[in-house]
Amino acid sequence: MKILLIRVSSLGDVLHNLPLVNDLHRHFPDAQIDWVVEEAYVSLLQLHPGIRRIIPYAQRRWRKHLGQASVRQEISGFIRTLRSESYDLILETQGLLKTGIILGLAKKAPGGRKIGLANGTAGSGYEGISRIFHDTSIATDPYTHAVDRGRLVAAKAIGKELDTPASFGLLPPTLEAPWKPAGGYIVFFHGTAGAAKKWARANWIALASELAITGMPVLLPWGNEEEKKEAEAMAAAIPQASVLPKLSMMEAVLLAQSARLAIGVDTGLTHIAAAYETPTVEIYTASPRWKTEGNWSPRIRNTGDAGIVPSVEEVFAAAMELLN
Repeated sequence: MKILLIRVSSLGDVLHNLPLVNDLHRHFPDAQIDWVVEEAYVSLLQLHPGIRRIIPYAQRRWRKHLGQASVRQEISGFIRTLRSESYDLILETQGLLKTGIILGLAKKAPGGRKIGLANGTAGSGYEGISRIFHDTSIATDPYTHAVDRGRLVAAKAIGKELDTPASFGLLPPTLEAPWKPAGGYIVFFHGTAGAAKKWARANWIALASELAITGMPVLLPWGNEEEKKEAEAMAAAIPQASVLPKLSMMEAVLLAQSARLAIGVDTGLTHIAAAYETPTVEIYTASPRWKTEGNWSPRIRNTGDAGIVPSVEEVFAAAMELLN
């Protein structure tokens, strides 16, 4: 059984698609599963032993340099690699024109099927034109959780029911990290691309003050200069905090996986911590909680919701429940 998964971006969406791999291997233990993904997330998928081959896709980079012969050659190479295998089942779970085109280019084995989404999730991007590339379009409730959405598509495609919690199957990264404390630590995933998703600096500082009773240091990662400045401002007011150096993807995954406690807003690194079942408090302020909340493990607490900013006391109480 050869299976191709197409979910190219973003970090959180790729992560939330990972339980499909364990689901498919549960029913087809000898399946060979390949995945098309944006090149930035290849290293994340390499942590899953159930994925045979990862096919890097680089539309964001390619479209900036289409005039270059080397880029056109790279695109041609991507298409050759994609079409070098014939698949019994091809699942496209993003529902966009670009992923539909990849689905259209992929090759089916005799009797193979191309399956995608019949509709989008409430408030999310979905391009109905992608359905022209499907053999079968599978509908899901528009208020389906991000993890369950892909799992349901896969389950319906193979005629099975979802009867187990989501399992992400990621191995821990193996790398040296000089910034990593010898003992336990707390990490604050405070940065996010959406300003409305942020939790106020004063809240983080007040929370750190309460968490000082644990005796653990607080680590502050960042992804761009704006987030670095914010981390530095927070560290200036938090005695036990330190600003981390710029981290690679694998270092950021290690940071999330190894923490004694992760606290973060609705962003990819928070969801990575939850996927590893690191004790994690998720903070929602602007995005609806039902879409991505960690609901597969008792080691995860979800606070706030769209338009409901959780208090410092609420987040602290959730953190102490996990630590205790």
